[in-house]
Amino acid sequence: MEAEISLENKYSNLKTYLKDLGSVLVAFSSGVDSSFLLKTASEVLGSNVTAVTAKSPLFPDRELKEAKEFCIKNKIKHIIVDIDIENIKNNPENRCYICKKNIFSKFLKIAELNNIKYVIEGSNIDDDNDYRPGMKAVKELNIKSPLKEAGLTKEEIRILSGNNKPSFACLASRFVYGEEITEEKLKMVEKAEQILFNSGFKQVRVRLHGNLARIEVLQTEFEKLINSDIYGKIKNLGFDYVTMDLQGYRTGSMNEVINPK
Repeated sequence: MEAEISLENKYSNLKTYLKDLGSVLVAFSSGVDSSFLLKTASEVLGSNVTAVTAKSPLFPDRELKEAKEFCIKNKIKHIIVDIDIENIKNNPENRCYICKKNIFSKFLKIAELNNIKYVIEGSNIDDDNDYRPGMKAVKELNIKSPLKEAGLTKEEIRILSGNNKPSFACLASRFVYGEEITEEKLKMVEKAEQILFNSGFKQVRVRLHGNLARIEVLQTEFEKLINSDIYGKIKNLGFDYVTMDLQGYRTGSMNEVINPK
């Protein structure tokens, strides 16, 4: 019972925090966290909420489509910004910092042009458990993180929103640090993951190591993957080798070589 009251208090604190901001531009990816944040902000602030979504090779077409549909359904003003990948093509370890700094700097300009007081984003407190240099850019630019301020975890956000959509991170996170990021390779990864989703796998990543695809699925779905016809479908996208990771799906697996903890 205490956990339920605590969650209710967190949700109440979130709404109070958003109300105090007055007007917000919500960085909206259509993921679980940003969808919950946008919906809550819209309920609290009404027409003083605008969503902004980055259109980039770093994000699958399906995510942009879902973002558009969400805003239309909920009657939320929606701005789409084109973002290229030129400044992160060499893929350094602080790639996420460089990318976030670029994207959120553009979002801040949009907020200024539209007389919006704050730009907010959907990080939750669980995000502090992984190597996330992008959060440095968020802090430097004074982007607000209401879900963190309210102390909400990923699981609590799923409970409050009833949203069980698989977790997603930008496609650049599929590349080994130092390997060049190109639009062609990003599209290969996007298509490979879509094949897995279309085959019924719930949570997936296809990590790129040169021309080798390393598939991560939930351990409960190992047998399904082994007995599927996925190998040929993904290899036909242009990969030389297709492998399965025996640890299974986990966030930030590309960070394990730089952050053993």
